[in-house]
Amino acid sequence: MHPDDEDRELPAWLGLLLNFHLHAFFMNTEKPTILILCTGNSCRSHLGEGLLRAAAGDFFKVVSAGSKPAGYVHPMAIAVMKEIGIDISAHTSKHMNEFLNQKVETVITVCGNADQACPIFPGQVNRHHWPFEDPAHATGTDDEKLAIFRRVRNEIRRVFTAYVDGRRDQMKSAVKVAS
Repeated sequence: MHPDDEDRELPAWLGLLLNFHLHAFFMNTEKPTILILCTGNSCRSHLGEGLLRAAAGDFFKVVSAGSKPAGYVHPMAIAVMKEIGIDISAHTSKHMNEFLNQKVETVITVCGNADQACPIFPGQVNRHHWPFEDPAHATGTDDEKLAIFRRVRNEIRRVFTAYVDGRRDQMKSAVKVAS
């Protein structure tokens, strides 16, 4: 290599071609799938799914499932999400095996049992375990139970919003390095 090569710029046409291919790579690839797992897939995983979708927009495909699905989404989970403008009333309780043949980039477990039961999914690159209290086990009056659901929702929102912010920063850095 010639000593002056370090200071040379790419020809304009090569720079444009490189930028075009990098843009196509980053813009046309599938959205990474994030699977949020919990044992029952009735509360925490649905709170997380709704909150992550809201925070990430179209950045990710977000789904949730359980190792032993309850078969329903808890009405108080639906209610506390509605309070903040997120509708999860159409969510359904699903078994994690529904996703075993799909490319899942990141698995986030939100309870201890799901972390222990979690298999490796095709394409899985990341795995995070962020356990949260199960609001389905809350006792007391409806108001006391709702207070626990709200607290857990807010805890999940803080963690998941920080996660999305970090992922966005990673992508911005990758695009800057590539361009």
